[in-house]
Amino acid sequence: MTAGSVDVAVNLLWCVPGKVGGSEEYLVRQLGGLGDVDTEFVPTLYCLAAFADAHPDLAERFVVEAATIDGHNRARRVAVEHTWLHRRTGAAAIVHHGGGTVPARPRGPVVLTIHDLQWLTYPDYVASVKRRYLEWTVPRSVGRADVIAVPTDYVRHTVIEAFDAHPDRVVVVPHGVESNRDIAQGNSAAVRARYGVAELPYVVFPAITHPHKGHRFLLDVMAAGWGDVVAVMLGGRGAADDDVSAAISELGLAERIVRPGRVPAADRDALIAGAEALVFPSEYEGFGAPVIEAMTLGTPVLASDRAALAEVVGDAGLVRPLVVDAWIDALDTVRTRRADLVAAGNVRAAAFTTAASGDALADAYRLALAVRA
Repeated sequence: MTAGSVDVAVNLLWCVPGKVGGSEEYLVRQLGGLGDVDTEFVPTLYCLAAFADAHPDLAERFVVEAATIDGHNRARRVAVEHTWLHRRTGAAAIVHHGGGTVPARPRGPVVLTIHDLQWLTYPDYVASVKRRYLEWTVPRSVGRADVIAVPTDYVRHTVIEAFDAHPDRVVVVPHGVESNRDIAQGNSAAVRARYGVAELPYVVFPAITHPHKGHRFLLDVMAAGWGDVVAVMLGGRGAADDDVSAAISELGLAERIVRPGRVPAADRDALIAGAEALVFPSEYEGFGAPVIEAMTLGTPVLASDRAALAEVVGDAGLVRPLVVDAWIDALDTVRTRRADLVAAGNVRAAAFTTAASGDALADAYRLALAVRA
């Protein structure tokens, strides 16, 4: 470290690449933003070898220490946090735990990132073993943290209410998204052809098939009134995947649903850029990064009004309740208002850059130091 710099140990051992959803992109973009802005903080990333391989840009910019575990076994990962990680972070000025929990015997100051509290709002959507683990660990982790970083005001208020956290120590560190609109739009025609939607009007829904994401709701809307469009459903297999497949067959939608699974980021962006709209009928989001990603790509957004989505979308997209009748005419409204929605999306997305996210994270670190001063 140089004179005046502050060493931050960032615990990313929970982050198995491709397996933890939007929380991975949240921290990756945030740390990239921290590296882009002029701050006193020098992160060291404690992560899985697979994480370093998946994000070589971070591995090139920051010091990385990789643990000799694959991260798939929670008990083993927790044990490594209590031993290997504890020993290696003793000299750090701040320890940042990015995965929602803080090991026992924390060395402070401690910053804790909580992405959402979906497991409290929809406990039936979470496996019983994981739910019991979270019920035991998260309240204690909140008590151990000096500062809690959350992505939205919605999550901030739920953390304060659920755990009686001190309001001054729960701070919003928003998602950061950078635009590659020109590249994505330039590649859109070729990518659409490759995925079989070259000449078809389509909407995009990028989400793992978890129960709360709303795949079945979108299928019901498609069957009830969106007869002229195809839905491109991007993302890996989640707990509701078999139910989604069964519903597609039951509703007779096999010819109107494209499900390529996980696709490269460049293909995802090109598909979003060429879509009539990005649709996001989720029951719960702590943020909902795809809606901002769509805005950066010049694509209108149609989202539910649940949890943090209305806050994030603001007036830059259409926000509707999760009632099929409320969505039937929504796509026609998007088409009619497309130019206005795209313009509003450009303005909205400008508030959610990686640099803004990195600045907010630096402020959270400074607050943690002040709390312990």
